Amino acid sequence: MVFTLMQKSSFIGTSLVTKDAQQARSAQAVQVTAKFGGTQGKKAAKTIKKTVKQNIGKAKSTAKQTKNKAVTKSGASNWYGPDRPKFLGPFTQPPSYLSGEFAGDYGWDTAGLSADPTTFERYRNIEVIHARWAMLGALGCVVPETLNGTNHVPWFEAGATIFSKNGIQYLGIPGLINARSILATLIVQVLLMGAIEGYRFQGGIKGDEGFDRLYPGGDYFDPLGLADDPDSFAELRVKEIKNGRLAMFAMLGFFVQAIVTGKGPVQNLQDHISDPTHVNGLATYATKFDPSQ
Repeated sequence: MVFTLMQKSSFIGTSLVTKDAQQARSAQAVQVTAKFGGTQGKKAAKTIKKTVKQNIGKAKSTAKQTKNKAVTKSGASNWYGPDRPKFLGPFTQPPSYLSGEFAGDYGWDTAGLSADPTTFERYRNIEVIHARWAMLGALGCVVPETLNGTNHVPWFEAGATIFSKNGIQYLGIPGLINARSILATLIVQVLLMGAIEGYRFQGGIKGDEGFDRLYPGGDYFDPLGLADDPDSFAELRVKEIKNGRLAMFAMLGFFVQAIVTGKGPVQNLQDHISDPTHVNGLATYATKFDPSQ
């Protein structure tokens, strides 16, 4: 709470300093105009005003970045900082570069893969992006198998229905989205994802230096304003990465199950619930890798 108040007071101070600087520049512009007069004075005043706007823009960008980092450190819960939960609890001795600044930091890097700051930033970006794809993928693997309209098709056979007479009927609802051409589907996906990723990677339309590529937010990426509150945003980042890591493991499980059982995850779950003693990985499917059979 104290930290949050300190951050708020610091940003108020930054705002006041910016306003004072703007007033000083405006007064200087008036003095230049009065001294030189005419066209030269106006040109000089315009130059000063332009410089003021640029400096204010840079100050706002820096303040935004500082605010995001400060919010991450303060947090809305106990998921950040030195007292955050760790992978071995009180027995964990996290390396110095894992200080609890970022969401999902449990102090675990026994191989030292993230010791280099540049590598750590790269790995963090890769993990979050893959986590988001895995959550979407896990949902996409489960939903078609649960719907009557899709004839409970498993995820590894769903794509092939595009070659059927009626094509793919999304969510089993005729006419909702009917994909019949794999080429057209590919083009649409490339164009849409290319535009979205281009916008995110370039820092928005204007290439704003203060644009957060990993958490862009704004009207396009956060239309519901879920991250407007800094404390809620800090907690949502933790929830995202935790669920994303679980989804990545789930996708790996879906792959292995499909290879071993030839069934989807929903059917595997139903089979296991109906006979948990005999239908499980240890009792049944491990024998498939026995060379004698």
